[in-house]
Amino acid sequence: MRKVVSFDCYRTLINFDTRTATHEIVKDRLAELGVDPDQFHHDAYVMRFQGVVDHYRPYRETVRRTLHNVMLLHGLKYRDEDGEALIEAIKKFKPFREVPDALRRLKGEYDIAILSNSEDDLISYAVDELGVEWDYVLTAEQAGAFKPLPQAFEYLMKATGRGPEDIIHTAQGWEYDIMPTKRYEGMRRIWVNRYGFPGSAAFQPYEEIKDLSELPGLLGV
Repeated sequence: MRKVVSFDCYRTLINFDTRTATHEIVKDRLAELGVDPDQFHHDAYVMRFQGVVDHYRPYRETVRRTLHNVMLLHGLKYRDEDGEALIEAIKKFKPFREVPDALRRLKGEYDIAILSNSEDDLISYAVDELGVEWDYVLTAEQAGAFKPLPQAFEYLMKATGRGPEDIIHTAQGWEYDIMPTKRYEGMRRIWVNRYGFPGSAAFQPYEEIKDLSELPGLLGV
């Protein structure tokens, strides 16, 4: 049985630029109220993470609730069309430039899997953009839990029929993917550090690459 290379999708494979998409929705209201955009988007990032460590709810609801809550925090009035506009933007996000070729190279030697906090119908837009045939497309909707919770990674192992030693988990998300997988002895973990963030020796062993162009060589393809 071949090993599985599993990937987070958003920000690892897909340029998930929710900051720009959100800013397009709220920029006029931020300016009108004199709200610091950097603080607004930082708070949105924190609230998005807080929203997935609670009990599971559909990803669309999490997107809407996060936007609603951060707008409320900063005194902006939330409208239903704001949440829908952000979801529509998510559907249109594209892969990072190097991703399709790297995936095609890996596909010949490994099974490949997506493990995403998205939901089944929403992730289909990203899958279509990536242009390869996936062996597994796994979502929080199927798992009934979001990463970083253990249930999400246990679902990955159950759905693929592999133990930790047969999974190479590859992700940009430090808090969502790299930190929580330290508990799985034998799982190879590769951090796609696109943004040059500092890592931590406390969560070794993991390997680090700057983007997916380095992954096939690292895995001997």
